[in-house]
Formats: sequence, C-alpha cells, structure tokens
Amino acid sequence: MRIAVAANSGWYLYNFRRSLMLALRDAGHRPVAISPHDEYIERLVQDGIDFIDFALDASGTNPFSEFTTVRRLRKLLIGGKFDAAFTYTPKANIYFGLAAKGMGLQHIPNVSGLGRVFIARSWLTPLVMQLYRRAFASARVVIFQNADDEQEFIENGLVSEGRTARVPGSGVDLFEFSPAPYDTAEGDETESLIFLFIGRILRDKGVLELVEAARLVKAKYPNTRFRMLGSIGAQNPTAIPQADVDSWIAEGLIDYLGSTDDVRPAIAAADCVVLPSYREGVPRVLLEAAAMARPCIATDVPGCRDAVDRDSTGLFCDVGSAASLAAALLKFIAMPKSRRRDLGRLGRAKVVREFDERVVLRTYVSLATEIDGEQTAARQGRAA
Repeated sequence: MRIAVAANSGWYLYNFRRSLMLALRDAGHRPVAISPHDEYIERLVQDGIDFIDFALDASGTNPFSEFTTVRRLRKLLIGGKFDAAFTYTPKANIYFGLAAKGMGLQHIPNVSGLGRVFIARSWLTPLVMQLYRRAFASARVVIFQNADDEQEFIENGLVSEGRTARVPGSGVDLFEFSPAPYDTAEGDETESLIFLFIGRILRDKGVLELVEAARLVKAKYPNTRFRMLGSIGAQNPTAIPQADVDSWIAEGLIDYLGSTDDVRPAIAAADCVVLPSYREGVPRVLLEAAAMARPCIATDVPGCRDAVDRDSTGLFCDVGSAASLAAALLKFIAMPKSRRRDLGRLGRAKVVREFDERVVLRTYVSLATEIDGEQTAARQGRAA
C-alpha cells in the first residue's frame, strides 16, 4: 500500500517515526513522509523514504488560510492515491481527518498529548474539540499513548468508545538506549549531583519552575548542577526568550547545552533526568533516560505517570510548583547512592517490560497488513 506518514515537522518524523517508516517499507508497503521541509527530511530521503513537502503551520489560527490548507491537502491525497494515512501531532491529525472524508482512505491518527489548547483552556478549546470530533468521525481507529487522554476524548464525545487503541508512546530502541555506567568523576558526591532537563525551552515544559527549584536547591547545595538540553525560540506561545536563558546562565543556575540529535551522552553524564511538564502523551525523554538506567523526577500529570513508577523508578512533584519540585530534588539528593542506582535499574526494567519500540512497530505494521488484506479482498470481489 501507499501510506502517508504525516506530522507538522520533518524533525518529528525523523526523530519519532523513522523506525516506523522503515518497518512499513520492510513489510512491503510504500511509506511517504508528509510534512513541511526541513533539514531532517534529507536524512529520511537518504534512507530511501519518499517525501512530499506540505506546509502545515503548527500555530496558525486564521480560518481562511486553515480552510485553504485543508483543501490543498485533500487535493494532495487524491492525487497521491494513498491507501492509508498514519498521522501525528494535533494539526496533522485534524486536517488529514477533515481532508480525507469520503475518500475511502483509512485514517489512523495518533494522539500523543493534548497540547496547549487543552492545558490552558480558552475560547479556542471548544472549537478545537469540534474539529477533533469531525476529523475523527471517520477514522478507522484513534490511537492514544495514555489512558487519561483516551478517557478525556471519550468523555467529551471526540471519539466513540470502542474505536480507540493504545500504544506505549513511540517506544524506545532498547539497543540504542542501553544502561550507561556512571562517570565517577561527576555525580559521585551528594553536593555535585547533575540534574538534566531535555526538551524545548517552554513554560509548558515547567522550565520556570525548574529554574526556581534550582535556585532553592543550590542555596543548600551550591555545587549541584542543573543542565538544560533543547531548542530555544520554538514557534510556541510559551517559548522562553534567549535573554531569560542567558540571565539564568549568568546567575549560575543552569548550564545550557544547546540542542543535539543525540541525547545519550548528556543522559549518561547525568545522575537524574527532570521533566516538570504540565502534560504529556508519554514523554520519550523519560523513557530514554530510564532505558539508560537513569532515575527520573517528573510532574504527577498524564503521560508522566505512565513513564515513571512512584518511588520505584523515580519521584513525582506537583505540577506548576517550584517548591514541590525542589522538595523532590532534595529528597533525591538525600538518598544513598545505592538507592539512586536502584531507581535507575528498576527504570530500565520497566522500559524493557512496557516500552519496547518493537511493540509499537508491530501494532502499526499489523494495522497496515489488516487494511491491505481488506482492500485486496474488495478488489477481488469487484473483479469476480
């Protein structure tokens, strides 16, 4: 089959869905990446994945331009003769669902988190809910990454019960992310532990709370280090300006590591990974950290609760509370080294047990095989 794999950026497709596209290709299908063009698309093309450049403004709200986008997308899908579409990120999920109506194309959207419109509810929230309701009405199945998001969509009538499925996030490559030994030169003493944040530098990721918590912790343990790894200046209304990050660096609160395509060295050098996000699907950064046997501290919110087991693989804090986060950090610092290592070891075991990437790939390849079989049978029936 010819299968569209779509999201709002090539970065997302390369980092989170490259393995899926390769698995679909190995199963005999023809995956086509659809997103705006960026430097990551060239890497997919080098892997032999076909690509269609389609402008999809993740933050656009102008009704006329958004309606025009849906019309252009419908024309693209008809001309491309696609059999199925696996879509990711909110706008791709909604717009493909609207554009594909009445086409016979099998649409399988993946809800990997509810996004800011659900976190900070406004006049836009009911409109987006209505769009989800219309877009998902003809979806074959809607895939969720955690039970909280699934239940919220069902309770709000955005998708009917019985037409949903769940996968363990985007999964983790357990060979690529393997347990890392600790650097005995760093993180060996209580006062010099290294806490690592990985993600876009956004308010919704809890970055402001993390900085304030770092200030509280460093007042007691001045040699404790807080590192941030991720992009600044994202197209997001909660993006934190470069000037703010520079001021934190000057104050000695954080070390900013920039952005990278390989987070493993930063995780290996850390004692604990911290994600004080306001809400997630199933955060891959926590899964990757746990796969490398690093404990995690996260907010007690949907998505993070799936990735961390309380006091077994990590610790929780209250969302939006720098004081609660600081208390969790201090609790971690006070633990014996052996206890901190146990959290990491149990985290690795959890990821192996629940979040192996191969489980996710099998789910999608099985769906593709099922659709392919139905379409083959239908063609044979018409021929007879």
